Amino acid sequence: MALIWRYLLRPDGSFSRVANIDGALDHVTDDELARTSDADGDDQPARPCSRCGTDLLLHWHGPLMTGVWMELCPACDAHKPAAGAFIRWHRDPQRSAARLPRLFEDWEDETMHTHGWARAPRTAPPPGPQARPGLTPRGRG
Repeated sequence: MALIWRYLLRPDGSFSRVANIDGALDHVTDDELARTSDADGDDQPARPCSRCGTDLLLHWHGPLMTGVWMELCPACDAHKPAAGAFIRWHRDPQRSAARLPRLFEDWEDETMHTHGWARAPRTAPPPGPQARPGLTPRGRG
């Protein structure tokens, strides 16, 4: 099973991230994905930073089962490399959708690292069973 995130950037700078398992959403256009995503009602109310009380640019649940709540605060996080880059991107009215996946994932890695988590290295899937020469599945040969 291959999981690749599909990002959808809205004109106001908000975005959503959808799991694209085994390429199931490869044929879905961004417009179709936007209609589906908008119907989900995933708009979240503004939240203050838990560290300083400033309005957050973004708050996000960390990866499943970690229990981490990720906060992107312009006052607390601007000095961090990945968070600072994400903050600058977020404030740019000409923001590029192409940069969003890398910026988000770098920020996610940086934030999760501060909570003691690290992303597992990506490895190639194990090879499937090897067929022995001269043998075919039953009924096929």
